[in-house]
Amino acid sequence: MDNVTHTLFALTLARTRLGRGGRGTTAALVLASNAPDIDIVATLGGAANYLAWHRGPTHGPLGVVGLGMVTAALVWGGRTFMRSSTRDAPFGTLVTVSMIGVLLHILMDLPTSYGTRLLSPFSWRWYAIDLLPIIDIYLLAALAAGLMVGRRSVQAGSKWAAIVFVLMAVNYGGRAIAHHEALRLTEKLVGATMPPACDQQATRSLVDSWPPIVPSPNAGGPCTLDTAATPTFLSPFQWRVIRRLPEAYWVYDVDTLDRRATWSERSDAPGLMVANQWTPAVLEAARTHTAQVFLGFSRFPDAAASIDPGRITTVTFTDLRFAVVDPNRDIRRPAPFTLTVKLGPEHEILQERLGP
Repeated sequence: MDNVTHTLFALTLARTRLGRGGRGTTAALVLASNAPDIDIVATLGGAANYLAWHRGPTHGPLGVVGLGMVTAALVWGGRTFMRSSTRDAPFGTLVTVSMIGVLLHILMDLPTSYGTRLLSPFSWRWYAIDLLPIIDIYLLAALAAGLMVGRRSVQAGSKWAAIVFVLMAVNYGGRAIAHHEALRLTEKLVGATMPPACDQQATRSLVDSWPPIVPSPNAGGPCTLDTAATPTFLSPFQWRVIRRLPEAYWVYDVDTLDRRATWSERSDAPGLMVANQWTPAVLEAARTHTAQVFLGFSRFPDAAASIDPGRITTVTFTDLRFAVVDPNRDIRRPAPFTLTVKLGPEHEILQERLGP
């Protein structure tokens, strides 16, 4: 979730009992609700370094405790330079409030399609529920409106904070229903033409996790390694469904308000099959440090390679969760989450670069 949303949510929390523990609680909530993203300092080591550490330990158990303590200490110390007649919040209260702020930041990141590493540094696996895009304009609007309308008095602030929490619950709940419907509708439309899931139990999990554990060979033939429905930016009813097969991806943009039941009733194409061939050149590119970082982050890494007349091979890895895919032609446009590796005639590494 973006930092504007985290900040507005913290200010909304400050209008509840959490913000009435004394002077400093509001500041603690705001700072703590943004503290996990202090990992942005990793960008000093380059884009790959940031991707390696973002939503890592600062978003795990140690982050909740450590950042909560640091935030409380900063607010406690900062109050000594500011005089006020308001009763100071005890240090213990600041610690509790700060830890709650950090924890809620992490829990707000979990339902996004980007995901978070909940257990780092003890485990570097990613977890996500795939309900919201990284920036949810509806959540932003509800938080901003509630703060604006409720600024007239303490009572109005508390009342509108409660209303905003109800609206948030409706937003999350509605998206959960739409997410389930997108997967159900897709299975109804094309399930019979797709390979079955390699692990039926994993596909029923509420929380998705990756990198995947490689399944044992399916004696009955190829199987679907992973399936996800990721949200779009504008509409909570439009989803991108991705099915990962051994050597390809099946990608389809589904609208849960479209009630046409069969492909014969639909005018659009039944999704797009995107080849994912791991040639020797792709495997060589995947061994680079930047590729290892990217592949550890990417849930659906799509690999494509091309060779120019000078025998320079360009390998592109794209995370299909965030790629722009033309449904009529197999075109994967450069996206922020793209890695390009150039190899020479003898597969020597010439360049590795994150970004479009």
